[in-house]
Amino acid sequence: MASRLNPYISFSGDARQALEFYRTVLGGTLNVSTFGEFGSEAPPGYEDKVMHGMLETPSGYTLMGADTPPGMEHRPGTNFSVSLSGDDGDELRGYWEKLSQGGTVAVPLEKQMWGDVFGMCVDKFGVTWMVNITEQG
Repeated sequence: MASRLNPYISFSGDARQALEFYRTVLGGTLNVSTFGEFGSEAPPGYEDKVMHGMLETPSGYTLMGADTPPGMEHRPGTNFSVSLSGDDGDELRGYWEKLSQGGTVAVPLEKQMWGDVFGMCVDKFGVTWMVNITEQG
């Protein structure tokens, strides 16, 4: 899979409803994973909340989103990130190194409970970036 760049929107508990709405607007296939699907890792009361949702449209658009987990602030109007994802680890690690340099790392780029390598940072211009490297299995 080639690397891709797309918006990632944070929601305040209604990510599933929003992503389903966007599917009615844009068409396509929606895949949703809940916090509860990862068992004991789910924050209390978040078992049915969206940990990650991805809408892929027939026009080639990809829109991702999730419910904001406890302990993180949800700020409407600034509740988006830019996501870089794919399976080219070298390419994506190179982007990560450049984007995080001079910025703030919120989540170090490392293997996560869903099996991929993931990191989140805010670049030196205040833009939030997420990098997800799909692990080949």
